[in-house]
Amino acid sequence: KGGKTKLVQKSGTGIVRQWNILVKMVPIEEIPKFVDPLHWLNTFPPLGVDHMKKFGAGVDWRRSFITTYVNPYYDAFIRWQFETLRAKNKVLFGKRNNVFSLLDGQVCADHDRSEGEGVGPQEYVLIKLEVLAPEQPDRHSKMKALQEAHPDKKVYLVPATLRPETMYAPDEKVYLVPATLRPETMYGQTNCFVLPDGEYGAFLIHATNEIFIMSERSARGLSCQLLDKERYFMNEFGKTECYEKFTGDELLGLPLKAPLATYEKVYTLPLLTISMNKGTGVVTSVPSDAPDDYISLKALKDKPAFAEKYGITPAMVDPFEVVPIIEIEGYGDASAVFMCEKLKIKSFNDKAKLQQAKDETYLKGFNFGIMTIGPYKGKKVSEVKPIIRQEMIASNQAHIYFEPESRVMSRTGDECVVAATDQWYLAYGEESWTEAVKSHILDADKFNAYDATALGKYEYTIGWLKEWACTRQFGLGTYLPWDTNWVIESLSDSTIYMAYYTIAHILQGEDNLNGAIEKSPGKIDPKDLTNEVFDYIYRKGAPMPKDSPIPAALLDKMRKEFRYWYPMNLRVSAKDLIPNHLTMALYNHAAIWDDEPEMWPRGYYTNGHVLVDAEKMSKSKGNFLIMEDTIEKYSTDATRFACADAGDSLDDANFARETADSAILTLTNEEGWIKDTFASTDLRTDGEYNFMDKVLINETNRLNQLTKTAYSTMQFREGLQKGWFEMMLARNDYRSWCQDSGVSMHKDVIRKWIENLVVFICPICPHWSEKVWKIIGKEGLAIKALWPVASDEDKLLTRQSAFLRSSLKQFRNQAGKAKKGWKKAAILLTDSYPEWKKSTLLWMQEKHDGSAFPATFMKDLKTWTGQNVTDKKMIKFTMQFASFIKREVEDVGAVAMDIKLPFDQYAILAGSEQYFKSQLNIKEFKFIKLDGEEGGADVPERVAENVIPGKPYLWMN
Repeated sequence: KGGKTKLVQKSGTGIVRQWNILVKMVPIEEIPKFVDPLHWLNTFPPLGVDHMKKFGAGVDWRRSFITTYVNPYYDAFIRWQFETLRAKNKVLFGKRNNVFSLLDGQVCADHDRSEGEGVGPQEYVLIKLEVLAPEQPDRHSKMKALQEAHPDKKVYLVPATLRPETMYAPDEKVYLVPATLRPETMYGQTNCFVLPDGEYGAFLIHATNEIFIMSERSARGLSCQLLDKERYFMNEFGKTECYEKFTGDELLGLPLKAPLATYEKVYTLPLLTISMNKGTGVVTSVPSDAPDDYISLKALKDKPAFAEKYGITPAMVDPFEVVPIIEIEGYGDASAVFMCEKLKIKSFNDKAKLQQAKDETYLKGFNFGIMTIGPYKGKKVSEVKPIIRQEMIASNQAHIYFEPESRVMSRTGDECVVAATDQWYLAYGEESWTEAVKSHILDADKFNAYDATALGKYEYTIGWLKEWACTRQFGLGTYLPWDTNWVIESLSDSTIYMAYYTIAHILQGEDNLNGAIEKSPGKIDPKDLTNEVFDYIYRKGAPMPKDSPIPAALLDKMRKEFRYWYPMNLRVSAKDLIPNHLTMALYNHAAIWDDEPEMWPRGYYTNGHVLVDAEKMSKSKGNFLIMEDTIEKYSTDATRFACADAGDSLDDANFARETADSAILTLTNEEGWIKDTFASTDLRTDGEYNFMDKVLINETNRLNQLTKTAYSTMQFREGLQKGWFEMMLARNDYRSWCQDSGVSMHKDVIRKWIENLVVFICPICPHWSEKVWKIIGKEGLAIKALWPVASDEDKLLTRQSAFLRSSLKQFRNQAGKAKKGWKKAAILLTDSYPEWKKSTLLWMQEKHDGSAFPATFMKDLKTWTGQNVTDKKMIKFTMQFASFIKREVEDVGAVAMDIKLPFDQYAILAGSEQYFKSQLNIKEFKFIKLDGEEGGADVPERVAENVIPGKPYLWMN
């Protein structure tokens, strides 16, 4: 591997080489040593441990290790794993199609790729369109010359020269070979498309003595694939024999014989949107069911000048009408035509609409289409597709061809192909194995994916993961026990190492990543770790190994360690490992412990990639932050703070350096405030709690529950939001109210808030928490403190405090709109609605099902007002009022429809009079209850109508 890992990748800023990456990580004089792959193992794992310690990671480092044969203990563990899998018929041998690097000479697994991780082989069907005698001698002069040279032979294509060594054999036929995913639609072929300025070659297919015209890229891939179980398409693996090269323009106008087509002869036409990096560069055209084909053929018919530009005559396009082949209910028998007309697609440049049309027609056609032509007329497309495919292959009308689902680049800079090679592989597609894993992940009592999208990705991966090449012929890893010509690849040797964690501290211990035998705490020789030893440790009912040099007490200890820790409740990883490592871990646990499903993984939490400056952090791009450097710049806790704030979900998280910067100031300021406040003698100590004391206590209890829930569901950003930012807002409101009201803060209330805050933030900023824990005189360590006990949230008090905050917000807004010179101020409030509003609220309560209004709400409202409100002006007011309340309900819940408030709003407002005066900079104001004895006679109607229960109004005049 060492000689083949020279990394040359292109990024947006030019070429980035390994040297440029390493120079940011190690001393420049050490870089040449990385030619030796073992030097990587000796350098970076210890650095990783050191940096994680500086990060404050709570890790039992006695259980850390590296993989590959360099570590003899782990090497023995992997040999046992694969021997066990082989005994259970999970590891098989044979030729299999896998993503392959010709440059490296081996299968390119996910971790060997710089681009295309998770991409697998895609199967196509090559349709053989036989080239007939050309009808445009001048345009196809190569063909004419060959025909004249060999009048007694059936000739289909002429090379540029008549050199004898390149002449086609008498039975050689020439085919254009488009790659399709829909062989069942070949009955509807009307033409074939090529890219006019595309580059094509005529490649000899040795196995059939035929010539295929296709792109050089696709021929390269085909040269690595099997025609049948024994024969490759070409004589030499990975090598092509090209008789001639063509531009697409030189192929235009060629007459073709298309298998299964209604028309006896079709023509090669131009299509400007063909990608030469997908398929063969040749596209067969079925305009009845392919929107792109329909629009492109129609353009050639409707625009003679366009056709003439490429030398296409009317006879090559006009006679060829759409051939109906599949009936889809609601779409007719030409779904492509239907969708193009429905979406008003006029040009092949309408790419977004064409993609929408394609997706819909293909999906509907496969799932609901009925064949209307051929021997399978009347049958479902989904049933006959594999039958038609196989019949075309059997009759030599088609062949199977594979290529990667999308571009895959190896870390050596090679664009990968799909190759059929001898291979040891894990038979993940085996039905009973697959069903066992699938039923496990879909049982919420047995497995927690923490995210519905992630769960869907596991289910999807299980659906496509079939045969996985688990070995390669060089590189670091464990040698396959029964065939040491092969090395187990890096994803397959990391599927049950979670079980190895449970005993690693006995085998290797701390500061022994490489598994040096002299450092083994258990004094165990790796040679003594036989299959029988591992069976006893890990498998239920396995007997104590006979004559093992390892003491029985030590074997029992390791067995108990495994049984204590397993099953694995949680594995934290990245979303890009769902299609490989994580799903494979499920499979391997299900195989090794097939008789103990309770030992299978019980939870995976996955996160997205980390972005820096809104770009994916990547060593190949050079825009990465090294943990140690980041910690030195921002401090450990500020770095952790920014990491937590970066994001929770599968979406990529953005590490914001601005957040890390501000965290330094925030944490420092809060530490200082807590220290000063806790030492202050100005705090109240009496037993009486005022309204705002109770509010802060209640907010602390409420946020206690929400923070706990967030952490338990791995939502650290949400935990930070609740346990830090909202705690700060609650404290700030309390502090501001006390200061502006001339009331001291209560010592017990503040102490409760501080103690909760310290524990809330401890998982994210442990060092800050420990320091503050000591400041407030607590014993022991904050990280060992129990989660604070919290009373149930008083939801009425929560609503009252929200009423106070929202009222102040509205008053500020209303004061800001007051005209200059207005000095009189009054807070208007009411505890009751007028009768017409009560009636509206009661009707809305009936329509609300406890969670939402029906989708027909506005229509129902219009009907109800028409039947119950006689005054047309009031109908308008009623509709407006109901719409307003509906929005309130969506914001705060069904309480917005209450006829009467469950609390005394006047008492809350009057108790905060001094607070309002200070916040609004108003010296005096009065309260006016519009439904009281005074009645607010002086208040204009246009002002009074803004006041409803729970929505007071600041009236200035």
